[in-house]
Amino acid sequence: MKKKTLSIRSTRQQHWVGDGFPVRTMFSYNELGRELSPFLMMDYAGPTEFPPKAAGADTRGVGEHPHRGFETVTIVYSGEVEHRDSAGGGGLIGPGDVQWMTAASGLVHEEKHGRAFAEKGGAFEMIQLWVNLPAKDKKHAPRYQGLLSAEIPQIALSGPGGSVRVIAGEYAGRRGPAQTFTPMHVWDVQLARGQRLELPTTEGYTASVFVQRGSVRIEDGETVGAAELAVFDRQGDIVIIEAEEETRLLFLSGEPINEPIVGYGPFVMNTPEEIRQAFLDYQAGRMGHLSPAAH
Repeated sequence: MKKKTLSIRSTRQQHWVGDGFPVRTMFSYNELGRELSPFLMMDYAGPTEFPPKAAGADTRGVGEHPHRGFETVTIVYSGEVEHRDSAGGGGLIGPGDVQWMTAASGLVHEEKHGRAFAEKGGAFEMIQLWVNLPAKDKKHAPRYQGLLSAEIPQIALSGPGGSVRVIAGEYAGRRGPAQTFTPMHVWDVQLARGQRLELPTTEGYTASVFVQRGSVRIEDGETVGAAELAVFDRQGDIVIIEAEEETRLLFLSGEPINEPIVGYGPFVMNTPEEIRQAFLDYQAGRMGHLSPAAH
């Protein structure tokens, strides 16, 4: 049974995260917590051209800040992102790579442009997702997964052409490398004009399609253009699309976490009391700190 389109969303509003990430927030849990669970938020950065870093200037990005209760997933399309955190995780990712950071019980981290990219400048484009954790896993130990492009299965499509990269979940019998706490699919999809694609999922799962460039027609007649997000009903187990031009998109689908969502700033928990405790723990240094680093 095909999933029905609930809404198509877009925004022109852009804000800066630090001085390195000019983003548009495509959705947040305040608006679509139920419809898109376990996904809490999507920030789309780019494409943006950055000039070379001035001699002696700090590398662009966002400095030390805390998180608790969820995961951040950063997908780089152009440019570089360098991450380090107080739990010892960290690494550099470039085009096609993904960082999957589990904040869970709490940590502090920083995200900067890669130093080589910062020095030469160039095109920058990325997506960052916030992924919720069930209450039983919000106090799990933090962890870091650096998923390089070569580790991410890519399935070629027959017909006009295209491919599906499986970051998380499973497509056409191939599983993505990301370890997740709840079942979900995160697929990076490229389609040639005229390519028809069935995106299978599970009855009761949430689903959305974010088109970065190009446009697709959903089988129920709706068209989703560049920098637009289609949100689907939980009922049904398949989304069918056809590319109206060369298209790149991100498909998200997952088993919803049917628990209260209480978030404030960098923390997402289940109750206001847990949010207050998160701030106390951070202020007391219980989430750790980063050692100084040159950028």
